[in-house]
Amino acid sequence: MANAASGMAVHDDCKLKFLELKAKRTYRFIVFKIEEKQKQVTVEKLGKPSDSYEDFSASLPANECRYAVYDFDYVTDENCQKSRIVFVAWSPDTSRVRSKMIYASSKDRFKRELDGIQIELQATDPTEMGLDVIRSRLN
Repeated sequence: MANAASGMAVHDDCKLKFLELKAKRTYRFIVFKIEEKQKQVTVEKLGKPSDSYEDFSASLPANECRYAVYDFDYVTDENCQKSRIVFVAWSPDTSRVRSKMIYASSKDRFKRELDGIQIELQATDPTEMGLDVIRSRLN
């Protein structure tokens, strides 16, 4: 089903892999890419459960936009183990203007397909999606 505004469809694999991350914790993170020729969002990279946040950050290209989700584990002040699913709209300043526009116009429709996102970040450089930023958004 394509988005009327941007014409982007969401590949079924995106939803399936997200459900595996959310329910089974099969992946630590997923990086999604818009394939402009096919006009659809596809899975570009899957992070193993043992991968770190640094592995996740390194998997986002320096000059291209991406969507990504990260399964963030943390311990509360009450010493409870918790997890939050973080959605990152990665749009570096150095990426093409057309790409930024396509990702921006497709983001809300794509996010609606991924039921269970708890934190959303818009990042143009790595400092805007650091662990400190995520921790500050937990409560």
